Amino acid sequence: QVWLEESGGDLAQPGGSLRLSCAASGSATLIGPMRWYRQAPGGQRVLVAAIGRDGSVNYADPVKGRFTITRDNDKNLVFLQMNNLRPDDTALYYCNAIVLKLVGLPSGRYEYWGQGTQVTVSS
Repeated sequence: QVWLEESGGDLAQPGGSLRLSCAASGSATLIGPMRWYRQAPGGQRVLVAAIGRDGSVNYADPVKGRFTITRDNDKNLVFLQMNNLRPDDTALYYCNAIVLKLVGLPSGRYEYWGQGTQVTVSS
């Protein structure tokens, strides 16, 4: 089993910054891609940013140039630095991980989600 725990969500003013963190714990021995999704009230969950184990990244168009995703493979952490926040960034942000190896299970692609952390951008 693998648990993802997000933190860092808060109330921010337009133009402000927040840094989200996600820590993976449990029986994962190799984590592949890690992603941040968000879901605004009444909306669908959408991909915000993704990072491969090799550090390759991609971003959704609305956040390009403002958000930066990074990871620490040794500590099973992923971060989302969010700058120049806008009110339409308000959402519940979820961490997602594809685990390639777990103790006691065959190698594969096991998908896990965190519970989400709330980001609210308002003056």
